[in-house]
Amino acid sequence: MNIQLDDYADEDDDMARIMATTRVVAMVGLSPNEARPSWGVARYLQAMGMRVIPVNAGHAGKTILGEKTYASLADIPTSEHVDMVDIFRRPEAVSDIVDQALQHLPKLRTIWCQLGVRDDRAAEKARGHSITVVQDRCPKIEFARLA
Repeated sequence: MNIQLDDYADEDDDMARIMATTRVVAMVGLSPNEARPSWGVARYLQAMGMRVIPVNAGHAGKTILGEKTYASLADIPTSEHVDMVDIFRRPEAVSDIVDQALQHLPKLRTIWCQLGVRDDRAAEKARGHSITVVQDRCPKIEFARLA
């Protein structure tokens, strides 16, 4: 893949827009363990004024960072108007998560895959539905850099 400098500028523009417009994030793989990266990222997003809805089948029904945890994206009520899905799962899980997001989150605008998480096929599928996709990046790092 040949990446040009303009590609980075476009991605920065996308991330700045995401930071400015996102209000509700469904975080797939959010851990209740404060030592885990997902917890720190979720707390950071909350501090920025975003609502973070935890998605973690192993903790469904419990509360993480003051929010009810759902087993899957399909379990989040559509009234929640999720803007972004942040994926803290292995790359092999991304395709199914994207399929679920496209099917169950009608207001979705962004899919964000954390550091080390990438699935180009799933990303293209989401982009085909006019969803912005960011891969192999952390919003905590990128939003702080762009702020």
